[in-house]
Amino acid sequence: MPPTKTRRLRRRTLRQILGGVRRRARRVAGGARRVWRRSLQLQVVTSTLVISVIVVVVLGAFLSDQINNSVIERRQQSAASDASADRLRIADALNRQQDAQAKPADAGKNVPADPLDEVMDAIIGAGGDGSKTRYEVLILNTAKPGQSRASGNVTPRDVPPALQQMLRRQAEKFVDRPQRSTQPIRFAGEGQPTQTLVIGAMVNLSDGYEVYHFFPISDEEQMLSNVRLAIVVVGFGLVLLLAAIAYLVTRQVVSPVRLARQAAERLASGKLDERLKVRGEDDLARLATSFNEMAANLALKIHQLEELSQVQRQFVSDVSHELRTPLTTVRMAADLLYDAREDFDPMASRSAELMQAQLERFESMLADLLEISRYDAGAADLDVDSVDVRDVVLRAIADSEALAERHSTRFELRLPNEPCMAEIDNRRVERILRNLLFNAIEHGEGRDVVVTVGADRDAVAVAVRDHGIGLKAGEETLVFDRFWRADPSRARTIGGTGLGLAISREDATLHGGWLQAWGQPGEGSQFRLTLPRRAGVDLKGSPLSLVPPEIEMRRTWRGQMTPVLLPAVGDGGGHDLD
Repeated sequence: MPPTKTRRLRRRTLRQILGGVRRRARRVAGGARRVWRRSLQLQVVTSTLVISVIVVVVLGAFLSDQINNSVIERRQQSAASDASADRLRIADALNRQQDAQAKPADAGKNVPADPLDEVMDAIIGAGGDGSKTRYEVLILNTAKPGQSRASGNVTPRDVPPALQQMLRRQAEKFVDRPQRSTQPIRFAGEGQPTQTLVIGAMVNLSDGYEVYHFFPISDEEQMLSNVRLAIVVVGFGLVLLLAAIAYLVTRQVVSPVRLARQAAERLASGKLDERLKVRGEDDLARLATSFNEMAANLALKIHQLEELSQVQRQFVSDVSHELRTPLTTVRMAADLLYDAREDFDPMASRSAELMQAQLERFESMLADLLEISRYDAGAADLDVDSVDVRDVVLRAIADSEALAERHSTRFELRLPNEPCMAEIDNRRVERILRNLLFNAIEHGEGRDVVVTVGADRDAVAVAVRDHGIGLKAGEETLVFDRFWRADPSRARTIGGTGLGLAISREDATLHGGWLQAWGQPGEGSQFRLTLPRRAGVDLKGSPLSLVPPEIEMRRTWRGQMTPVLLPAVGDGGGHDLD
């Protein structure tokens, strides 16, 4: 394989690996966010943990700083006091040494010891209690190196250069103020550098004596390190303790709330006998008691409403069936009168025609009431067959042509060239389309009605567009209510029952489809029926726009892309409102 292809293959493989890692990371992050949003207990414990960490860190840092300052300051004060006392003794020894050098030695007498050696022995030697000082001393005379003294492993090289330069500048100005410096110093013969406080001062400015005290503070540093470790351990334990307390407290509160939520969900799903256990007399116990009382009252009301609804449905069904027998007799008599109307006087002839028309409307209303009662009783079912929706549309238009001619309305068809096959109940879909066409004719004010059919891989759709009075804001869902009218004073011109769109919505829902409406005053309205191609498949969108294309283009030109509609049916919400 050529090197170029090998590099490309490696880069592609690396990109795939990185993409897989990113996808897993996003899934993990998404799962964590979902858990965080849905768990009140986790939110409370996490918030308590974060706040506790912040408080413990702030207080620990403050406490550690205070302890550190206190220990170091006390050590510095003690060191400064010891150094000051030693400098007085050294100055006195130097004065005595000068006096001895000024007097000639008497012959035959012992030569007195060097005062510097005596004071050095007194400073670093054993005291009255047998203890030994915890610091070292260096007496440095650069003019007379033989007059320098040192204790322990201290050498002139251990003096911090900055401190020495500062003292010498002070000496030039005849100032003998002590100076101090703290830094790690590695003394001769020792393995590791030791944190040391160095205090330097000039003694006998005329002779140029420099006195340096070296105070090791490793013990203090070790003590402060132990204190800091103790603060960290105690702080960590305190944070865990606070988190555990928050977990237990929130568990006591959240557990009853979680049980109440689960009971409410089961109650909402129809289990009306769901109740909460009442323990104690606290607020949560009173909440459980109130919930149980609410559930009992709700179950009672629902039971009463179900009984009333059952009585109403039974009444409508019984009345509809019982009316069929007298209606058949009246229908036969009305047919005889209608057939013989030419032999009557004009008044009686007109009465026969009116009675015939109202009987037809009455029969249609009875049929609609029976259909609605079947939906209410849950007895409606589908007779599914695979058909071409275009043929169903053409049959519905053929049934509506006579009414369209009486209202001077023409149909404009926009059908695709390819078949639009779908598994539907032919009779029910044809009834939906007839209702939509009748509605468009009644409210179209004689203008053309546009019928559009569209299809994609998952769904088929039919849109019926009129150019009549339109719909006001909020009426897009009300049009599917039973016996609803946009204008109560407006009479039905085609003798409808007011149940056509309500039955159409039930038919669409039975198919698992959507029946939605759009409208604007003066712009007309459009109804869109969307059905899945395969029965039982959930819809994800519609192949046709709910808003007419010309209205959408006009909005685009004006820069007013604002939603104006809500879906009229089912779970069409959030899908293809366009």
